[in-house]
Amino acid sequence: MSSAAGGASRRVRQLRLVVEAEDWEAAVAFYRDVLGLTEEEAYDGDDGARVMILDAGRATLELSNPAQVRLIDRVETDGVQSPHLRVAFEVDDTAGVTDELVEAGAELLATPRETPWRSINSRLAGPAGLQLTVFQEPGEG
Repeated sequence: MSSAAGGASRRVRQLRLVVEAEDWEAAVAFYRDVLGLTEEEAYDGDDGARVMILDAGRATLELSNPAQVRLIDRVETDGVQSPHLRVAFEVDDTAGVTDELVEAGAELLATPRETPWRSINSRLAGPAGLQLTVFQEPGEG
């Protein structure tokens, strides 16, 4: 596995995923109130413009080639295809969080299951057109 040059200062300080939510209130209720992302900032602007920045913990960017995406789709969902962009949230209890998200209106695409890399993953379709993976790492939760 390769890494950035040792000791070099990081140029990027934050990863922010910007999502257009047609039903903004429903998306806020789902991601903030049900999933539990912490509100950091919120602003209202002209002509009804609204934005809320939610803290989702540590951010990473996972780059996968098409073969890896197909593998993940087979393992997590028995073949439900990922869109170009899928958002994954690490939680302490995949089954419990999955149930809460479904109760809040998410569409269950795949029930929680153990993957070959030993995490417990589920797949859902959430508000704002996002496909979500909820995952729990081995030994956590």
